[in-house]
Amino acid sequence: MLSERHAAMLDFERSWWENTDPRDQVIRARFQCSPDEYHAELTTVLDDPAAMDHDPLVVRRLKRLRLRARKLRHGAAEVAAGVGEGHHA
Repeated sequence: MLSERHAAMLDFERSWWENTDPRDQVIRARFQCSPDEYHAELTTVLDDPAAMDHDPLVVRRLKRLRLRARKLRHGAAEVAAGVGEGHHA
């Protein structure tokens, strides 16, 4: 079962943009942690099957964003290393 805190995190992710205060400020006030700590915890919440039961649309959206960010980081690392640029020895 999803904890009350984790359910609140998913609820926040569903509608955070409706808030007039800065996102980081709301995270600090509501969840009593830094934005980095919040995102690290949210990442673990997304892998909890109970999260999908609570709000499948939000969980799927956040997982897509997480995957897209990973692909971008991976691609940036390949470019920085010169992988796939056609250089041959």
